[in-house]
Amino acid sequence: MVIGAGNVFSQDTSAPSSGPLPVVEKELEVAMGIDVIEKIDFDFNPKMTIGNEALLKLLLVPTKREMIVKGLKPGKTTILIRDNLGDVRLKYTVAVTASGKSQTVSELRELIGDIEGLDIGIKGGKVYVGGEIVVPDDIGRISKVLASYPEVLTIVELSPQTQRVIARKMNDELAKNQLKDVTVKIVNKIFWAEGIVSSKAKKDLAENIVKTYLPPKIQTLSSKDDRYAQADLPQYFFQIDINEKKDAPPPVKLVKVTAQFVELAKNYGRVFAFKWAPLMGADGSSIRFGQTAQGTVTSTSQGTLSATISNLFPKLNAAKSAGYARIIQSGMVITKDNQNAKINKTTTTPYVIGGGEFSRGMQATVGLDLTVTPIIQEQEKVELSGLSFSVSVQVGADASVVTKNNVTTNLVVKSKESSAIGGVVQNQSVTDYDKTDPAPTTASNTSASGTVPATPLFRLLRSKNYTTTKTQFVMFVTPEIIESASAGTEEIRKKFRRRE
Repeated sequence: MVIGAGNVFSQDTSAPSSGPLPVVEKELEVAMGIDVIEKIDFDFNPKMTIGNEALLKLLLVPTKREMIVKGLKPGKTTILIRDNLGDVRLKYTVAVTASGKSQTVSELRELIGDIEGLDIGIKGGKVYVGGEIVVPDDIGRISKVLASYPEVLTIVELSPQTQRVIARKMNDELAKNQLKDVTVKIVNKIFWAEGIVSSKAKKDLAENIVKTYLPPKIQTLSSKDDRYAQADLPQYFFQIDINEKKDAPPPVKLVKVTAQFVELAKNYGRVFAFKWAPLMGADGSSIRFGQTAQGTVTSTSQGTLSATISNLFPKLNAAKSAGYARIIQSGMVITKDNQNAKINKTTTTPYVIGGGEFSRGMQATVGLDLTVTPIIQEQEKVELSGLSFSVSVQVGADASVVTKNNVTTNLVVKSKESSAIGGVVQNQSVTDYDKTDPAPTTASNTSASGTVPATPLFRLLRSKNYTTTKTQFVMFVTPEIIESASAGTEEIRKKFRRRE
């Protein structure tokens, strides 16, 4: 008989036997909350007999010939283990105890046992909590719970991978605060910050950033005992030197302002006219007065009075007409922050008014004019101060007709976003009745005495002329903060298909 947890009684089963092997008895003590693994040196039958199943629970691993015993309630019971032939080979007398240490383990597992990477148990007769924590926020919960268990051995550490993640966050925050010469790394599980700054204020800022991102400190046994206080390593170490020199002024930022003008014009006309005006004209009849060859005065009449009716059939006129025009102009200028910029593009077209000696030469100017002062603000916003955008457009083929559009304003737009700064919509609708003549020419008849105008018997005119015109224009502006004036060169080359 062998007494003690985890001890194995080994028996040689290789020699042939004429009868059943003797039963081996063991005594086993199991503390609640502490599992015991027992090795079995033969192939056993998984159907084991437990005297009182309310006291303990068995987990079997036949492939490894192992049996895990879990204590449920204090008490004493037996376990009978048979081989594959059904003979009893082992008999365990198990005593389940509820010691103070096992009770502490049970309480700790209930309070913090669900934390990832944490291990709770008894080693060397002491209750311990150990492992590597993945989530830094769990440290505060562990410290709060272990404060009520001063006798528990704490060997909890932060996972190295988690430490590297925290160090990366520290470096990102240092870079955001213009402390790119200060870096944080992990040395012997300590956050090591080193670098050079230009002033004591920046050094204090770097140290405060590192301390802010530090996870809560775990209270270990060494820090609780004054005899081993020197063994408690710090969480961080600073090696930041101050180099008293003036920082180079940051480069002046540039702003690219793009203004666009879009005009849309539509016109539509519809006319219907009905005219019936039969005309009556002379056929050349005449009366002559004169002297004959004998010197007498006579009067003769040739023919009779007659007339010819023309335009007997009515005249109809029905037609539709439509037009569409779209004009787009764009201008772009780059300038320094808070510096005025102007861009202008004009086209001059000459034309003549009047005729003969009264003719006079004129010229029409069309184009684009942009004036703006961009001011960079916080959160990549740009104030467009004194923005003036003017566009002149020639209307149709007549050079003397020019439309001018002008917007002057002050506004704030975020970088790379577009804003409509102004626009006008104009709708015009005209309807004329009985003004459109489908046959405006005057009928006439030619006789020996010359052209004689025709006389209408009657006149019937009905017409309707409907004309609608829609015009609208919108002006857009887009500011963009850039580091160099060469930004966007590739895009311009693509637009002009430039080849090197």
